[in-house]
Amino acid sequence: MNIEIKDVQLSEVEVKIFAELEDCLSDLKDLKVLKEKEKFVGKDGEVFVYNVGEDLKYNILVGLGKREELTTEKIRIAMSKAYNKVKEIKAKEVAVRFIDVENFCKGRTIKAIAEGLALTAYSFDKYKSDKKAETINVYVTDVKEEMKAKVNGKLNEAKAIINGITIARNLVNEPPNVIYPETLANEAKVLGEKYGFEVQVLDKAQIEAEKMDAFLAVAKGSAKEPKFIIMRYFGDEANKEEIVGLVGKGLTFDTGGYSLKPAAGMDEMKSDMAGAAAVIGAMTTIASQKLKRNVVAVVAACENAISGGSYKPGDIINSMAGKTIEILNTDAEGRLTLADAVSYVISKEKATKVVDIATLTGAVLVALGNTTTAVITNNQEFYNALEEASKKSDERMWQLPNTDDYKKLIKSEIADLKNIGGKLAGTITAGLFIGEFAKDVPWMHLDIAGSSWREGNSDYNPKGGTGVGVKTLYYLVMGPCGCKH
Repeated sequence: MNIEIKDVQLSEVEVKIFAELEDCLSDLKDLKVLKEKEKFVGKDGEVFVYNVGEDLKYNILVGLGKREELTTEKIRIAMSKAYNKVKEIKAKEVAVRFIDVENFCKGRTIKAIAEGLALTAYSFDKYKSDKKAETINVYVTDVKEEMKAKVNGKLNEAKAIINGITIARNLVNEPPNVIYPETLANEAKVLGEKYGFEVQVLDKAQIEAEKMDAFLAVAKGSAKEPKFIIMRYFGDEANKEEIVGLVGKGLTFDTGGYSLKPAAGMDEMKSDMAGAAAVIGAMTTIASQKLKRNVVAVVAACENAISGGSYKPGDIINSMAGKTIEILNTDAEGRLTLADAVSYVISKEKATKVVDIATLTGAVLVALGNTTTAVITNNQEFYNALEEASKKSDERMWQLPNTDDYKKLIKSEIADLKNIGGKLAGTITAGLFIGEFAKDVPWMHLDIAGSSWREGNSDYNPKGGTGVGVKTLYYLVMGPCGCKH
């Protein structure tokens, strides 16, 4: 999809989209009649399509609801609904009238318009033999002349974010015979070369030299050798004392190991590297936007498979930090790889703040469903910054407690830690296990096991990987921008 700021006439396009407020309808000539006949009144979620003239031109009206209740997420969803109608009409040239609401950030408006359209248009169809390459041109019209430069700049930022999300979605949606540790590392290298961040990949021997024994234990069962991917972007060379560490869970396939997962749904375990996809997507956006920040992202990429060499329930293993771990369940593997990855980014890359993002627990779906990411932190100020970033991204976050009574649940009687804490509070204990390796560095854990995947189409998230985390990590690294939420 191509999106640009350009004033066009309805005669030049096949479809024009108008987003309307319920209590402040625009001067579009048909609206008064439609409202009188109760065909369209601008209610949130309302959609009305009608023919204009005799040459199969269409207007699509989408409702935004009441003015005082307007949000960027409502704009995004309205654009998603409009795009679905565009798809039905099979239009290739589309105009969207800019939503110019007083005291509502114009930059965030254009980003919501672009995201709602482009993310809904996403389709993972590369393996379909009958796929059709289709390009839709979208023209955003009626932007005031004095605002065009700013709005265009924000549109370009939106395109970079959409690109990062698309990269993440594609990585998650690829089958596990295509994306495995080596090929994931290769993808990172290609993206680093294209967007301007350094990529280093450690092989098995180098991982062993770093004593990442917890990571290696998980990788033992697979014929695919593990890779440790390091991505570095230094946009503020003068201030290398401030480095944000991003850590993505990179299980390119997870059988559960000897604690075997049920067969039903195991195909979706290709998505167990959605955390890795998120940090890779975020790095492309950060680098392409040339943020004046320093970021190091790491991914411990491996498969959790079954063989005679696999690690077993009952094993006691070591870790890069020197802590010993009792293995009670081999399907609680992500926290083991993340433990060593967090240790590495702090001790070797000197990260001063760390965020890990992972499809870690099924328990988070029970607690929060598939629309909200769970967060655990050891630093409230750091979480507050994440909360501000999530307001810009509209990716919902929910903080879970970090208290000593939960930490007791992961203490082992025969080792320093055990890799599960029992039946209760599974999302919390899994996160706190990783937190044991963050030392005193400000750290946050994001559990995206629910929010990273959709079983079916949902607004601007088609079935499959959502690319969640890319936007929030980008805005977190960027910091305050002065925009109103």
